[in-house]
Amino acid sequence: MDDLSFLIVALAAFIAVAGIGIALTSGGNKRQAQRVQIAVGAPLQAGKRQTSALDQTAQKKRQVQETLKEMEERQKAARKRALTLRARLEQAGVTWTPQQFWIGSAIIGLAAAFGAFVAGLNPLLVVSAGFVAGLGLPRWIVGFLVSRRQKQFVNNFADAIDIVVRGVKSGLPLNECLKIIARESPEPVRTEFAKLNEGIAVGVDLDEGMRRMTVRMPVSELNFFAIVLVIQAKTGGNLAEVLSNLSAVLRSRKLMGEKIQALSSEAKASAMIIGALPPLVLCIVMLVAPDYMSLMFTHPLGQLMLLGGLTWMGIGIFVMRGMINFKH
Repeated sequence: MDDLSFLIVALAAFIAVAGIGIALTSGGNKRQAQRVQIAVGAPLQAGKRQTSALDQTAQKKRQVQETLKEMEERQKAARKRALTLRARLEQAGVTWTPQQFWIGSAIIGLAAAFGAFVAGLNPLLVVSAGFVAGLGLPRWIVGFLVSRRQKQFVNNFADAIDIVVRGVKSGLPLNECLKIIARESPEPVRTEFAKLNEGIAVGVDLDEGMRRMTVRMPVSELNFFAIVLVIQAKTGGNLAEVLSNLSAVLRSRKLMGEKIQALSSEAKASAMIIGALPPLVLCIVMLVAPDYMSLMFTHPLGQLMLLGGLTWMGIGIFVMRGMINFKH
């Protein structure tokens, strides 16, 4: 019995020791598994967060590309509409309708033709004078008004962008900044932003309002501003910083344009002198020898020569204008 009791006690002690060892080993394996899971899971979670950030960046890039593509298509359609007479009159800032423009052109053409007829000129010259005065002069006036208005807009547009930058930094919403521009800015910036605010007030979204504005004022500076606003509205970002950089770029473009104008002033003066020489010589000869020059106005051959001279002079002036008109 003693031997049997000893064996039983030894077996129980062995089982107890084995159980303790198994328990300790399993606990260590569990803790080791936890450590492995933590060590492996942390990079996996970091990788997932990095992948999510990359996906968001790629999504923003796709949004920007889609927005730019859509705006480019709209600008192409807007440029086609900008070639119409109604759009040109709107860009000039006048209240004329196309019907009024054509009626005025017809009156000017008939008046010029009647004046040439009373002066006793050749019928071909009478028709040419009416055609040039009726079609060329009104369109030249509209083109001059458009160019002058666009130049005034560009000169004051950088200051308008600075108003938006200061307003956004101070906590004002974008619509309030646009209203301040419509109240405080000089013409024609005031009128254009007032029309933009009127459209937004009746339910037109900012994208459509800026598209209409670029049709009325087709300058590259306004296109940059429209692209910035539309992209910021869709993707977010620091609007004040972006517009501040845009304002600096526009001021640099203006400074470069003024520098180009200064460098090309000599060429422009030479072109003006060359273009003014033939009419000036004609006037001097008419004062010195009126009988000698009168044949140019009374004889049919002289009248045709005058018409040809005016035609070639016009072509020469347009060529010289293209040579001295530097783009930047």
